[in-house]
Amino acid sequence: MKPYLKSLHIYPVKSCHRVDLDRAELEPWGLAGDRRWLVTDEEGQMRTQRVQPRMALIRPAYTEGGGLRLTAPGMPDLDLPPVARARGAVGATVTVWRFTGQAASAGREADEWVSSFLGVASRLVRMDDTSARPTNPEYSRAEDRVSFADGYPLLLASTTSLSALGDWIVEMGGDPVPMTRFRPNVVVDGAEPWAEDDWKRVRIGEQAFRVVKRCGRCVMTTVDPEFGRFAGQQPLKALRKHRREDRDVYFAVNLIPDTVGPLDVGADFEILI
Repeated sequence: MKPYLKSLHIYPVKSCHRVDLDRAELEPWGLAGDRRWLVTDEEGQMRTQRVQPRMALIRPAYTEGGGLRLTAPGMPDLDLPPVARARGAVGATVTVWRFTGQAASAGREADEWVSSFLGVASRLVRMDDTSARPTNPEYSRAEDRVSFADGYPLLLASTTSLSALGDWIVEMGGDPVPMTRFRPNVVVDGAEPWAEDDWKRVRIGEQAFRVVKRCGRCVMTTVDPEFGRFAGQQPLKALRKHRREDRDVYFAVNLIPDTVGPLDVGADFEILI
């Protein structure tokens, strides 16, 4: 089977529910709208499912004009404009891993909504300056940028690697996990299992990407994204047995785009190097 792009996904609010797409616009810092919003604690430190698995139950959706709608069980829908400091929004200092910088506050109503649902004081902000956050220079170029994603503009995962991982989990007495546990942006089908470990450059449709590194995985992969709760030791247990190097375990690879433009589900996928 000729490799192709099987699915596309964005996560408008970091660590909240995904949005599945048939088409997405590729920008230098990732897919349009991906991880442009962030939940933080009162000091501006990011919140994620690693500590707050209930975040998976917050479902974001973009509305006409670039606004954001949040829905969650037991909560009224919340509609927000595309807040920006240039339009009068209050600035907020936020920290995502080693990055500390400025974002636009979504305001008191949004903060109260998120705090009420999570049961802990929280803030909601938007990245309104896409030039602000560089990628890790060890694996990228000085001009490369990223949204509030963990480290790089896109994450690519392979269905055949997921199938191989599922076989390992079954051998250990468990049930295979879905691709949604790994929160990829692009999912490809038709490649050999684990072949992505060695890719350097790939093309999806008309767009070209650098494959900069494998993705180390953490406890977030054990969160069931449909129920917002931890669901056992898999897939980490199988990854530790079969995909461990030094202190890390790996599934999927990080991409940096070299071109911009549309991506469509079903597009051809090609390994360039």
